[in-house]
Amino acid sequence: MVIEGTKVKTLRNSFAVKKRSPKILRTAVFLIVFFVFAVSFPSAQERPRSDWWFTLEQGKNHFRSGAYGDALRSFEAAREARKTRYAKMEKDLITVLSIHEVRRLGDDLALLETYIQKQYRVEAAGALRELYYRVPRESLGNSSRRALAELARLKAYPEAEYWIGETYRVEGELLIALRQYQKAYDDRSLLETKGFETEILYKIADTRLLRQEYAEMAIALENILENDTLWSRESFQKSNMLKSLEQNGVNRFLVLFRHNAAGVERAHRQLGMYYYASGRHSRAEEHLLFSFLIQNTLVIEALKRDRYDYNFSNLSALLRDIAPRRDLSAYLEEAEYFRTVYYLANSLYGNNRRAAARELWAFLEDSGPPEWRARAASQLLNPVLERPAAADRSGNR
Repeated sequence: MVIEGTKVKTLRNSFAVKKRSPKILRTAVFLIVFFVFAVSFPSAQERPRSDWWFTLEQGKNHFRSGAYGDALRSFEAAREARKTRYAKMEKDLITVLSIHEVRRLGDDLALLETYIQKQYRVEAAGALRELYYRVPRESLGNSSRRALAELARLKAYPEAEYWIGETYRVEGELLIALRQYQKAYDDRSLLETKGFETEILYKIADTRLLRQEYAEMAIALENILENDTLWSRESFQKSNMLKSLEQNGVNRFLVLFRHNAAGVERAHRQLGMYYYASGRHSRAEEHLLFSFLIQNTLVIEALKRDRYDYNFSNLSALLRDIAPRRDLSAYLEEAEYFRTVYYLANSLYGNNRRAAARELWAFLEDSGPPEWRARAASQLLNPVLERPAAADRSGNR
């Protein structure tokens, strides 16, 4: 009887397990599906694949080796790969948003996420996963429509547009290159390299200059200066700087003022030359003064990094300190330092700041290279606001 009772008890337990097995199975299936869905949302450390980036890098290698046809094909393929991928994601999200019960949820992004989770819409979840990696979720305002619009915007690939422009530029197709640069700049919020929009604007300005579209060139350069916080302040700051230069002299001016903004120096220099060439001396002196200030600031700070006790005293001594440094001498050459000083002095003279102009000409006569020494000496004898040569007007050699 004991044996039979045990058998009966065992059978009952077996029956109970069989009876509960459907519930256990359903739970297991739910957990598996939930796990698959959960991993489809972004983790803080996860970065989505970017196959188009690798194709773009291949194009850059072709470009640097002079294989421009191969480079162009790679850049266009990278652009198409990104567009195709995000178009697929956009379509996946539209598919869910088109469902009748989802339309009834309105524009609530949180409710949409809940629906996607409950219905195991893995492709739509993947679209949101990459969207949230590229765009902060809080910036979407809990709007499903905004999420869709941002996903559509991600189809643009400004880096590819820029490099396509570069390829057309070296092939002499300036108008096409300009259009490509503009496309890249219009989608600058998608750039992955900080500050790259400044490089794009410089290319736009250079291309405008080659096409002799000077007013448009100036607009591009002025856009660069939106990143110059000191320049963007009230004009009171600029007038104080000019007053200090006139009243205290250039050496005292460089003791009182410093401006470390290497990225905008060329924009100031080119605009200064442009305005000087067109006789607008007031605007020219402001831009050339900023260029001059930035150039000296960068050099002085480089010297201070090597000598903790270094202090600027005067421009002639600064040039002597620079002489043994090939890197700093090369920078003066690249930044057209002496040309900047000369035309700053000319624009100051044209704006009736004659003491400051004569001091800068005297500095060039004493310490400048032969060309600028001779031109400065001539100005000290008989000041003339000559029209600059073509190279001087461009701000580039």
